[in-house]
Amino acid sequence: MARSQLVVAGAALVWLASAAALSAASPAPDFAAGLYQVLEKKNCRACHRESGVASATRVHFPSDTASQEQIERFGRSLAALVNRNAPEESLLFNKPTNRIPHTGGPLIEPGSPEEQSLLGWVRHLARLPAEQLAEERSKRPPPIPEAPLRRLTHSQYNNTVRDMLGDKTRPARRFPAEDFVNGYQNQVAAQSITPLLAEAYSNAAEKLARDAFRFGDAKRFIPCEPAGASDRPCASKFIREFGLKAFRRPLTENEHDIFLALLLDEARNKDDFHQGARLIVETMLQAPDFLFLVERGKSVGRRQYQVASRLSYFLWDTLPDDELLRAASTGELAAPEAVEKQARRMLADARARQTLDQFLAQWLRFDRALGTVKDAVKYKNFTPQVAESMTEETRRLFHHYAWGDRDFRGFFTADFTFANDFLTELYGLESPPAPFALVRFPADFSRAGVLGHGTYLAQTGKPDETSPTERGLYIREHFLCQTVPPPPPGVNAALPPLRFGAKPLSTREVLTRMHTTSESCNSCHKLVDPIGFGFERFDTTGRRREKQAVTISPTRQQRSDGAKPETHELDIDTQGRIAGIPNSEFSSAKEVSRILADSPTCHKCVAKQLFRYAFGRHETSADAPTIERAYAAFRDSRFRFQELIIALVTSDAFLSVGGR
Repeated sequence: MARSQLVVAGAALVWLASAAALSAASPAPDFAAGLYQVLEKKNCRACHRESGVASATRVHFPSDTASQEQIERFGRSLAALVNRNAPEESLLFNKPTNRIPHTGGPLIEPGSPEEQSLLGWVRHLARLPAEQLAEERSKRPPPIPEAPLRRLTHSQYNNTVRDMLGDKTRPARRFPAEDFVNGYQNQVAAQSITPLLAEAYSNAAEKLARDAFRFGDAKRFIPCEPAGASDRPCASKFIREFGLKAFRRPLTENEHDIFLALLLDEARNKDDFHQGARLIVETMLQAPDFLFLVERGKSVGRRQYQVASRLSYFLWDTLPDDELLRAASTGELAAPEAVEKQARRMLADARARQTLDQFLAQWLRFDRALGTVKDAVKYKNFTPQVAESMTEETRRLFHHYAWGDRDFRGFFTADFTFANDFLTELYGLESPPAPFALVRFPADFSRAGVLGHGTYLAQTGKPDETSPTERGLYIREHFLCQTVPPPPPGVNAALPPLRFGAKPLSTREVLTRMHTTSESCNSCHKLVDPIGFGFERFDTTGRRREKQAVTISPTRQQRSDGAKPETHELDIDTQGRIAGIPNSEFSSAKEVSRILADSPTCHKCVAKQLFRYAFGRHETSADAPTIERAYAAFRDSRFRFQELIIALVTSDAFLSVGGR
């Protein structure tokens, strides 16, 4: 062997020996038992998750039920934040220690054991072979979750029996109220059938069936003329046709035979074919395949009917029409292109607008806006009619952008609104030419888009004063899809009373003093209060104000000494920022609207909100590709809302058998 070769070989052996010694001297840290526990104690997960304030960053914690392997994989994924050549300069090291400004402030103290644990993991990641990290990143994402068993919402129940039986009595109004979960009333997490609801279903089915055949077959539900009480062919035809609508798929032969025997037995006993048919209607209306969107059966044929039902209940809030059922029966819904064609047909129907109105009303919590209460002495003109006008204003702005096929970012930045006399008086505008006609804002107007509506401003205010905390929290939850942790148990959130004769303080000054005295309070309130401060130019009803009027009442003793209430006009400071969004400083509510309209986090949140409504559940990490694809289609279409809908209904998650 040549001398040069011997030198190279020797050097290689020395390097390998050194690497082995280094490895033996510095074993890989145990991430799950070490740094991960540190980060958990610091509550990093609260912000660094899909619905956290730091959701737009590259750090997303696994769920709190994650396996050991998932935790270790998360630890290795942090290598994307490591400077391999200079570990101490890594973002992963300098952010938590606040050497680089961190929205959550300093979480790990310099020189502490926690910092040593952090630095040890950073150095370990810097030593990992790049090929190994690249291989991990290329691994397949987790599978799409199974579609949960979803029950018909009360609205879907009403619409379904209307379209099946012609019944417009809306029987579900007498069912137990539905809860809001994840912001919506159709979430599977709250769809258990309680004994009270089961009884309501039974009573409704009995009444609906009785009314359907109260006058024989006057409503023509039976597709043939029965030749006697036990006409088997006619009974079979009725069962197949009604069963197709009730179960949103063809009956199996076993189901057909069971229902046929049931009908014929009842018809013979009552000597009346219609009584047999009535019993079938009552029975099917209580069957799981009617009450639930059943996602079982892997056959291609069954899959077509599942897709038809998902489409119909998402876009029309009712059962599939004849065209959808026909497309399912011929296998036309196998391709995304065919589903898109059906979806566009359905979006052109008025029922789609009515259904998406429900999405809007739940997304923006119209129920809270309609139920808001204001001090009757201070705000005499705030009535239920005003609150109702506010929600109609928002509904019309949504229609303008969603159904007008316009850039949906205008929903946040519109320099006009749709108002009636109630609203123009409140907003200081001229009366509209007709109720809810388009009214343009003056050039120097302080309102813009939906955040200038009373729907937002009034529902986030207290009865007698504004609440910057609630206003900021609303924007975090509804328009950024971020969850701010609730206050610790026992915390008194009420503003302290102002003492008579003391220096008056604005709401901003009071909140700042309250929330900066405690780090546990400040860590969350600094995420929401500064956003709400931007809307302090609007009082709790949504009316513009130049000053904040603060009235301090004397005590009973002071009143007896002749003291009278003191009213002070205080300056309003509307400057703030949206932590987590770069360059988001603002000095007015109008600027907040523009920041949201320009923010990818807000755009993606719109996609997430529609996903939650369409799928009836909160998104998981496995849904990230579906939401990213929908968001990309939304962005690439110049933010056409209907294109966002199309992207969701043609996604693998929406079209897959059993939702997987």
